[in-house]
Amino acid sequence: MSIAITGGYVVPVDGEPIEGGTVLVDDGVIVAVGAEADVDVPDDAELVDASGTWVLPGFVEAHGHLGVYEEGDGWAGLDVNEMTDPNGARLRALDGINPDDEGFRDALAGGVTTVVVKPGSGNPIGGQTVAVKSWGRTVDDMLVRQPVSVKSALGENPKRVYGEKDKLPSTRLGVAAVIRDAFTKAQDYRAAREWAARENTPFERDNTSEILVQVLDGDLPWCQHSHRADDIATAIRLSEEFGYRLIVNHGTEGHLIADLLADKGIPVIIGPLIVGRSKVEVRRRSLRNPGILARAGVEIALTTDHPVVPIDFLVHQATFAVKEGLDTETALRSITVNPARIMGLDDRVGALRPGLDADIVLWSGDPLDVMSRAVRVFVNGRDVYHFDETTNQGTTTTPFYEDPH
Repeated sequence: MSIAITGGYVVPVDGEPIEGGTVLVDDGVIVAVGAEADVDVPDDAELVDASGTWVLPGFVEAHGHLGVYEEGDGWAGLDVNEMTDPNGARLRALDGINPDDEGFRDALAGGVTTVVVKPGSGNPIGGQTVAVKSWGRTVDDMLVRQPVSVKSALGENPKRVYGEKDKLPSTRLGVAAVIRDAFTKAQDYRAAREWAARENTPFERDNTSEILVQVLDGDLPWCQHSHRADDIATAIRLSEEFGYRLIVNHGTEGHLIADLLADKGIPVIIGPLIVGRSKVEVRRRSLRNPGILARAGVEIALTTDHPVVPIDFLVHQATFAVKEGLDTETALRSITVNPARIMGLDDRVGALRPGLDADIVLWSGDPLDVMSRAVRVFVNGRDVYHFDETTNQGTTTTPFYEDPH
């Protein structure tokens, strides 16, 4: 079925805004974006009047814990960290996501339609990340891509977790050693697997090494939790030693080595930004840092690290970063096309462009204005969220079965 969203101020993000533009959707995919006169709308298309609104792609959260770190459920909903094995490469965030987590409804209210869900940072190697849509009945319905990357952590968290258990790693030296040992083993595993294939002999597979080989082969990037500049330098050192693609996550002190990150072409998913300086590693947390990184030439994406910051505040972090020096174009790109490209999802989401998923959000005004709100949200062309101005409440279409009787 075709849907034509007409009459709004269309902001494709990777193209020039269109006053009174039209976005045409067919079978959940964007098929045309342009001025009203340039888009041929089928006679049987459902018309959505977007007059008076800004029409944007759904936002992309590049680093969240929706569904694996459920709010208000305590121990029962806490599946973000399997802190019994320092090397959790075989673990999949996909297997722990609860689609009924309240955070997914908050995401829609904040215009966030795609989330890269990641394991936590308690382990040197936390596990596989997954990209999902913010609406669906099962995680399989919501799936965009699995796996997207492998999550790893340096610094304070893993050394504290395992130090309290009086086992390796209890220092930064130990954390780096666990990662290095895992990749060395994966190199040997790959060589043995290749030999077995050539000789046509049986080979015992290992799920942990299989995933790390994908990182070594360049099929999966390495998402490195790292706050301090020295930890970021360690992340770079390890990535160059083993030749994998590095994505810095958090990067609180990345601005101190911004030129180095830019020269090496290493992107930074920075944040959360509107939090207190709760530990030593984030003592240099500042809303100025995204602008410093961007002006140095670093590709950035913003993250709430939900639930550290509520996911519906993703756009507010962009607004506050603009207030502290980030240019508005980069701010908008940092929650749309940039996270999509950094995480390898730009063939599906992040912009209003023919061929991409029809994840479309109608805003009451400029989304970087804190008084603006998402008034209607489409995921894969399906109308899933509506804000009612008369009741001042938002309503999410339930994806779950309802007895018609």
